[in-house]
Amino acid sequence: MDGFVIVFSTAQNEEEAARIGKAVVAEGLAACCNIVPRIRSIYTWKEKVFDEPEVLSIYKTRGALFGRLKDRIKALHGYEVPEIIAVDIKDGLPEYLAWIDEVTKG
Repeated sequence: MDGFVIVFSTAQNEEEAARIGKAVVAEGLAACCNIVPRIRSIYTWKEKVFDEPEVLSIYKTRGALFGRLKDRIKALHGYEVPEIIAVDIKDGLPEYLAWIDEVTKG
């Protein structure tokens, strides 16, 4: 097994998050996508401060797939510059990590 990452991405609504999540899981780029509804995002964009509802997607995948996953999320996303960030998984239940490895072999 190689390294694993958790990938965070926000979307403007649950429908968009689910559409992207289903696509990348079906394509074997992520083992799963958790969708957290109704988060509140406060951010600056083009010199204006926004305070808006969003949805958070949390993907689990192999580190080696992050580049492809990032490109695919960006292609499917409605935002001009979507949040797509990865954090290394330092440790985890071996059986869970083996499952991620198995289902993302594609």
